[in-house]
Amino acid sequence: MLRKMVLAGLAVDPASNTPIILLKSEESEQTIPIWIGLLEATSIASALKNIKFDRPMTHDLFKNFLDLQKISVSRVEICDLKDNTYYALIHFISKDETFSMDARPSDAIAIALRFDAPIFVDDKVIEGSKIREKSGEALDTSEEGKKWAEYLENLSPDDFGKT
Repeated sequence: MLRKMVLAGLAVDPASNTPIILLKSEESEQTIPIWIGLLEATSIASALKNIKFDRPMTHDLFKNFLDLQKISVSRVEICDLKDNTYYALIHFISKDETFSMDARPSDAIAIALRFDAPIFVDDKVIEGSKIREKSGEALDTSEEGKKWAEYLENLSPDDFGKT
């Protein structure tokens, strides 16, 4: 069964300096953490804060392309968890058909935010995340990575505006 979730926050894991998305069930207190990359965290944060850049970032470019093709996003699903890796699907609607594409959860969520599409998580993912050992994408120890980690660390819950 799928559970509707909201993006409850974006944090930085203090042990690894890796960004984490926190998804919370609308029906209960169930929360799942998903470790993501710095660039994806930045894209998510910019969508949450409605920051517009002079040139489109990748997720904005993808949305612009879909808008031109008259394709929208109906929902995203975090559908599986295998070997400490989360899997997602983005569900699209065009005038002629509906279709889905495999995606990383961080990309799926960044796109969902741009389309104001709901986020769902499969029960098996929620259960698997409870016993999952902490792991994430590779830590970016470059100066640029440290700069983004510091930026994300200083975000407050009020910066998100969506709970």
